[in-house]
Amino acid sequence: MTRLHLPSGITCGLDFLIPDDWSADQALAVVELIDDLRERICMHYQVQLHEQLHEQRGPPVNAHLNDVDDPFS
Repeated sequence: MTRLHLPSGITCGLDFLIPDDWSADQALAVVELIDDLRERICMHYQVQLHEQLHEQRGPPVNAHLNDVDDPFS
């Protein structure tokens, strides 16, 4: 079984099964619902989400570039 690489980084847990007999209209309706939900959440929590993403994906707070040994010295 191939593991999906999800944007969240989640690699384990319960599988979310999507029926393989959806019509294109049904699949599009779900995608649009998810897009609308994401937009509403982002509008409401914009600043907090930005801060959280920066905290999780940004460089460490105490990173000092001057602390790195110079390989050319």
